[in-house]
Amino acid sequence: MKSTLLQLARANGNPVIEGNRVTFVWKGKSAPHFVDDIHEWEDHPQRMKRIASDLWAYTLELDSDAYLEYGFYDPHTKKRIKDPLNKNVVFNGIKHYNHYFYMPEAHPTPYALKRRGIPSGRVTRHLVDTWMLQDKGKRELHLYQPPVKRPVPLLLVYDGTDYLKRANLNLIVDNLIHEKRIQPIAMAFLQNGDDRRGVEYACSDATLMTLDHVVLPFAAKKLNLIDIKKNRGAYGVLGASFSGLMSVYTGLRMPEIFGKVIAQSSVFEAEGRDFVAVDLIRAKMSREIKIWMDIGHFDWLLEDNRRIQPLLQNNGYNVTYHEAPAGHNYTFWRDELPRALEAMFPA
Repeated sequence: MKSTLLQLARANGNPVIEGNRVTFVWKGKSAPHFVDDIHEWEDHPQRMKRIASDLWAYTLELDSDAYLEYGFYDPHTKKRIKDPLNKNVVFNGIKHYNHYFYMPEAHPTPYALKRRGIPSGRVTRHLVDTWMLQDKGKRELHLYQPPVKRPVPLLLVYDGTDYLKRANLNLIVDNLIHEKRIQPIAMAFLQNGDDRRGVEYACSDATLMTLDHVVLPFAAKKLNLIDIKKNRGAYGVLGASFSGLMSVYTGLRMPEIFGKVIAQSSVFEAEGRDFVAVDLIRAKMSREIKIWMDIGHFDWLLEDNRRIQPLLQNNGYNVTYHEAPAGHNYTFWRDELPRALEAMFPA
């Protein structure tokens, strides 16, 4: 049985999947620790179990439609070790490449792949002045014009470069428009301030002023947008984690423009104190906005999102809420985006 386990791992890759039971295999005289989405990575490393003189294993039970990212960690050097039995890796946005896998009933969204023979939107790169955010230079802004000639609504995307490059959001929108699953939309991908990201996204009015006085006027000049003054709340805003919080705050404070909010794995409190967006929800501010929330079962923000969803609902907001067996990462957010966009911008 033990030799069969290693053979299966070598043939099919880590982990060995048997129903809902998944087993990660390591061959060597000693074993690294196992770190993953579920156990908050290096904060709670898991010991592998010796099952033969030079064979180790770690076993989990997962839903049949789960997506998991994981790694191996040397407790002595405090460094990650590559899994020789799994070539699938994805950058975590900080400093590591995580290994990953999908359970048998899960799969990556097909909408994130470029398709031949369909009209594609045009992505252009710009630099805009964001003095209110105390940039030393100019801020990167990518704009997406869909392949249509008529005016369209705008989707503002916080953490814009990440959503563009790591989630392939422009390709998702191309494919959804082509299949008539959503109405054509334009997009403005605003990049964050790197080490100032928390300050800019923790319910920042400086960020809202930058939108009002820089980003929106610039986008209106470069893109063929509908007149927001004649179409109240027709624009959308998207973000994840801290920028998910900022998306909710943007909708609450600027509902006349951003009436469609997509908030993925959002932060709503820190160190035991709610952010002001939660106070605005309790005050029933801007209840005309429409909100999409999604969160993974392995996300450390799960209970926080489960707390906010009924608060929104009980206070009269139009909120759609979705959970899935996944963690806090762009792969999960990417795979959720087609559903979110269909809910917010139906054809």
